[in-house]
Amino acid sequence: MSKTLWKVDPAHTQIEFSVKHMMFTTVRGQFSDFNGRIEIDAENPAESSAKVEIGAASIDTGVADRDNHLRSGDFFEVERFPEITFVSKRLSGSIEEGSEFEVVGDLTIRGTTREVTLAATFDGTGTDPWGGSRAGFTASTEIDRRDFGLKWNQALETGGILVGHSVGISLQVQAVKEVVEEEAREAALV
Repeated sequence: MSKTLWKVDPAHTQIEFSVKHMMFTTVRGQFSDFNGRIEIDAENPAESSAKVEIGAASIDTGVADRDNHLRSGDFFEVERFPEITFVSKRLSGSIEEGSEFEVVGDLTIRGTTREVTLAATFDGTGTDPWGGSRAGFTASTEIDRRDFGLKWNQALETGGILVGHSVGISLQVQAVKEVVEEEAREAALV
């Protein structure tokens, strides 16, 4: 069996974003409620896949008033669109320790789906203190928030806009290998 299943470990994973504020400073934030699965096909990397679901209401920029505004209808409208999702469609490159590859998939925000490309790196694997296998990945992309219906803004008296259109997305992922039934049976026989 060449496919390996990995479950994203929320305690050791960060899903972060950054956007310009007033054209010259950067505001950073993250999401704290998410889950995801990664399936790696070592023999045919193009058949690998990833899926992530993010609770939009878990957005955190460190400022409660700003977070509440981001949850409102001006931005994420979390009561109507509670989830942000990413579902991969294809992968190009090899998935070996230290390798860089691209993951193309559908990102859905506020009910709007657009194809995005993540530049990713497989950072390696290791055994945790309890005998479990873990893998690390990093990935990043940039989107135009207006493509997802996040159009609210305010013009500045001095020119420009309050919130930048371009949003950088960065992921630092640690995943735990899932033991499938066949592996569990083989381990029990040893």
